Amino acid sequence: MWDVLPYLLISLPTSQPLKGGKKKPLKAPKKDAKEYDDDDVAFQNRQKEEQKALKEMQAKAKSGGPLTGGGIKKSTKK
Repeated sequence: MWDVLPYLLISLPTSQPLKGGKKKPLKAPKKDAKEYDDDDVAFQNRQKEEQKALKEMQAKAKSGGPLTGGGIKKSTKK
């Protein structure tokens, strides 16, 4: 066993640099520009308005204000 030890020490690579590190990600192909119809534009605008309304409702709910206009509450006592 001791006669094999010098050969093992000589065969180990000691002067080679380590091949580690972060690899570069592959580049994604460029996306084609989309052409929108009037229907698509109207749909996108409607979605934006719904998002605005939702954010306003969330802000109103956080502030503790009434969520709806209210109206007349009916009494249950008779």
